[in-house]
Amino acid sequence: MDNKKYLQDLNEIKTMMSKSSRFISLSGLSGILAGVYALVGAWLAYKTIYFDTSTLGSYRNLIISEEVVIRLLLIAASVLVLSISTGVFLSYRKAKNSNEKIWNSASRRLAINLMIPLATGGFFIIFLIEKNMFGLIAPLTLIFYGLACVNASKYTLGDVRYLGITMILLGLISTWFLGYGLLFWAIGFGGCHILYGSIMYFKYERK
Repeated sequence: MDNKKYLQDLNEIKTMMSKSSRFISLSGLSGILAGVYALVGAWLAYKTIYFDTSTLGSYRNLIISEEVVIRLLLIAASVLVLSISTGVFLSYRKAKNSNEKIWNSASRRLAINLMIPLATGGFFIIFLIEKNMFGLIAPLTLIFYGLACVNASKYTLGDVRYLGITMILLGLISTWFLGYGLLFWAIGFGGCHILYGSIMYFKYERK
């Protein structure tokens, strides 16, 4: 009996330490929905680029008008806002059901470590857009997002690390296939989010 009680106490201490150092209320369902938003955004971007009369050139050497670039940025911003809003809402609901706070020391560390690579990549991509270097945008969004996931994974569920590594690899492969960035973007932000979101949902949330 003493050994069982001792092991139970150790497990409780381990659980408390994990909760204090990691944000475990991250919702897998939000990852699935973020993937769906990304696929819809990729489809809208495809129609915007290849069905616009102001877009010229072959698949690999496009000349995109300023109007099309603005529309693409609006699509990307909409996908980002929807994904973040859904993630915050579902994570808040999950934390509330578990009687936990969504904003604590672990979630603050998670947000900071996530935002450093994302902000760096965002500014870098803005500079690329200004220089009309559109071919590198999709690979770099995948790479910087992957770095952000890896950097933040130590403060949340470990599966986020594998999502980040997958994104980095896709981004690197995408740099070899410039001109197919939209396809890799859809695979990464769409397919990978749905895949890893489903794994996290069935692993941690479904009962």
